[in-house]
Amino acid sequence: MKFRTRSSAIIGTISLIASLALTTAAADEPRGPRPAADVALTEVAKAQNPIAGAAGPRGTVWIAERAGTVRVLTDQGLSAPVLDISAETTTDGERGLLGVAFDKRFAHFYISYTDLEGTSTVDEIALRNGKLQPNTRRTVITQTQPYENHNGGDIKFGPDGYLYIALGDGGAGGDPHGNGQKLDTLLGKLLRIDPAGGKYIGKPYAIPKSNPFVADPNARDEIWAYGLRNPWRFSFDSGTGDMLIADVGQSDWEEIDWASAKSKGGENYGWASMEGTHPFRGGTEPANHVPPVFEYDRTGLGCSVTGGFVYRGRAIPALRGQYLYSDYCDGTVRALQMRNGKVTGQSDLGVSNGEVISFVQGGDGELYVLAIGGSVSRIDPA
Repeated sequence: MKFRTRSSAIIGTISLIASLALTTAAADEPRGPRPAADVALTEVAKAQNPIAGAAGPRGTVWIAERAGTVRVLTDQGLSAPVLDISAETTTDGERGLLGVAFDKRFAHFYISYTDLEGTSTVDEIALRNGKLQPNTRRTVITQTQPYENHNGGDIKFGPDGYLYIALGDGGAGGDPHGNGQKLDTLLGKLLRIDPAGGKYIGKPYAIPKSNPFVADPNARDEIWAYGLRNPWRFSFDSGTGDMLIADVGQSDWEEIDWASAKSKGGENYGWASMEGTHPFRGGTEPANHVPPVFEYDRTGLGCSVTGGFVYRGRAIPALRGQYLYSDYCDGTVRALQMRNGKVTGQSDLGVSNGEVISFVQGGDGELYVLAIGGSVSRIDPA
């Protein structure tokens, strides 16, 4: 995402659960349109450019700071750093520590960052009794970046137990190398790999046999979906397993894409032929284009969508099942009501947290909002 100045502010264009359990969670949701929930933002900590986070062991929440540190959220605020890679990364352009994730057993912690040369890198560190074991750190996957923007960098473990990695199209503007529609590069893609499976074949990771392009000699086996510009934040609905991707637009349209938990992968979200549902610079819509479930233009204050999560907490019943998102320039937290991959309503939750860079889902399903200026806030009932 680009960083730029608007007035005196720094503004950026940043931006398997058992099937029975999934069905039960979805069935518990009330049917029909739901009113906007009454919520408030409660600041629980201050950080130095908080940029990402993840639910950690024993009910903890871990917060990553862009310069390269990771801290644990406590009742007293953030702990001293439990990890510091600030000597190994840089905050030039859109670089830095960009994503963190735990595997399902909290046996390993993963960090996604750009190294000093700007190469996108995902490393693994083992945990023992909830504590990082630095001597176990290893590199899982890397991808060189031609420019210093559109790195993507978000990482999540899916309900299937595999690691998903979001990578932007390589940067500059307008996808000059056509990476979004190319299947021989990892840029402009959502990847799916098996870090644990690599040890059985003597490699850093294994390729799930069900990945959509493993039989295509002209495509990278790691690819799960393509046609993405800068999928800054994506998430899985912990109730249904569905995936939502917030892909930052070029200049006119911000989009949110959706894929069912039953998807076999291979979705083409259209970039750079399309920006949202609109042809980009005279592009032709691909025959297999999967249009976004939601888009908004930049005629208002928005400039860079920041994807969040489907709310599955207990504190705000009226919000349950709704997808929360924001925009880095606008900062307002909004919600989409959805059913079967269709948006049935939308609402402005009436709260803003400045330059919203990310959302974090705690182990209890409650959500936190991170503002690049330093605020770590929890979404609470008003």
